[in-house]
Formats: sequence, C-alpha cells, structure tokens
Amino acid sequence: MTKLITTLGAKPAAELGMILPHEHVFVDLRTWDTPGYAQAEVDDVLRLMVPELLRARTAGVTAIVECSPVGVGRRADIERRVSAAAQFPLVIPTGIYREPWIPDWAHAASQAELAAWMLGELQGEIEGSGVQAGWIKLSAGDDGLTACEAKILRAAASAGRETDAVIGSHTLRGRVVQDQLEIIEAMGYTAERFIWIHTQAEPDFSLHLEMARRGAWLEYDSIGNPEWVSEDDILQNILRLLEAGLGGQLLLSHDRGWYDPALPGGGVPKPYTYLSEQFLPRLRAAGVDEQMIVQLTQANPLRAFSR
Repeated sequence: MTKLITTLGAKPAAELGMILPHEHVFVDLRTWDTPGYAQAEVDDVLRLMVPELLRARTAGVTAIVECSPVGVGRRADIERRVSAAAQFPLVIPTGIYREPWIPDWAHAASQAELAAWMLGELQGEIEGSGVQAGWIKLSAGDDGLTACEAKILRAAASAGRETDAVIGSHTLRGRVVQDQLEIIEAMGYTAERFIWIHTQAEPDFSLHLEMARRGAWLEYDSIGNPEWVSEDDILQNILRLLEAGLGGQLLLSHDRGWYDPALPGGGVPKPYTYLSEQFLPRLRAAGVDEQMIVQLTQANPLRAFSR
C-alpha cells in the first residue's frame, strides 16, 4: 500500500483528507549566493507560519505539499519544526530549481551524482534534518531546457524510476513540457509520474489536453492569486477538462504562504484557505458534484504524491 511521505512520517489514506499539492511554508527567491540567503530564526518562522497551518486545518486541509526545492531556500530542518509545532504534515521535495537559481555544486555534478543525491533524500533524509523527501521538484525556463536543467531532469527521472516518486516541474510553456516528457520517457520513466506545475499559465488549452491525454498531471495552482491568471479562466478550464473526462489528472492549489527571509519579519503570508472557502463553492455552483470535489482535492493529490 502506498503512503504519503511527510514530515510527520508516512501517512496512509485513512489519515488524510484534503491535500494542497502546491504551497510554500518557507521560500527565498534570491539567488543562493546572496548574503543571508535562506537564513531565519526558527522562532520567527514558527510565530508566522504555525497559525497559518492551524487555519488550514480548520478549513479541512489535512496535508500540504511544500514546493521549495534547492535553489529557492529549501529548509527541511525549519519545516520539520513548524510541522511538529502545528502537528500538521508537510511533504518536502528533493530536486533543484532552474537557472539562475542552480547552485555551483549542481552545475559541477554529473547526472549520476545528482541521481544518487536525490535517491539519498528520497530513501533516507534531507541534509541531516530527519525529514525524508516525498517527491522531486524542479523547473525549466520559458525558452526551453538548458543543458544543466536537462541533466537535472534526467537525474530526476532516474531517481523517480527507482522510487516511484512523482516529478513536478515549474514550467510555464506547454512546448517545454513536451520536451521534458520526451526526456523522462527516454530515461525509462513515465509521463504518469510527472506534474505540470503552473499549467494555468499556458494560454493554449489544446496543450493542456495533449499533456493530460499523454498521462501527465495538470496542476492549476494559482487559485486565489488573480494577478496571474483570472479565476474565471481557471474555472472554465476545469469544467472543460471534466467534460473531456480528464478529472482524474487534475490538481488544484494556491501557491500561497510563506515566510520569506528577504522581507522584514518574514513578510505577510497569504492563507491556505481560499480554495476551501471561496473556490470550491464556485465549482459546486457550476454543477461539479461532491464526488468529483473529493476526487480533485483528496484522491488525486494522494495518488499523485503517494509512493
């Protein structure tokens, strides 16, 4: 039986309900060589983020997938402390973000070395934190994969093949996703274990359909952030996917949070409750039944991230 690997241990389906597949608790979007990068007092993070996890729980959320990999301030040690204080499970990734956030050591590493590093975190722990990585997060630029990004993706496919870990990629253009799936399949892994993060940013809906029919997960993850893609457009695309019979490959989230060490006091987090409180009622009003709501918010993310 597969389980969700979290900061509070491996969780079976019986212990889980609604899962948010794309959020952040701790992020630093400065490059890795910036003074003070990814540094924070643990107590400050606890003070800011524990209440947000508790609010999420009151809205019916039972687990959150943290989407900060190496390159954007991953701190599994801090996440573990926040999770323990709130008694709220988080799913932490291995993996590396895109240029220019890729650190020097990853540029220098071979594909085999990167794959071994990811395997070590997926099967053991992240940087002595006591946290086992639950999945693989990476990214690609809008103009296509750089040589290093392709190397990281091949390493991820190798590690995923060994562990059944899902690979999620911050990729804004469908044509780049096409290239990513070619690489993954050439490495002997499968599109069915790939999440197209930020699918909503691709204006060509035919590419959404193409990737879903190829087996990939589509993730609409800017719900509650209308400055990126309008909520009406996301709602209509969800309905079109459901009409096409592709609801089993759709993930919904906010891309919200978070503690940012670049800002005074960590900034002002956005709550993880908008989907539950505002968007799901809109889906119901549009005719989406409760069985499909449960599939979109519980069964789908559990199947995507469990292994």
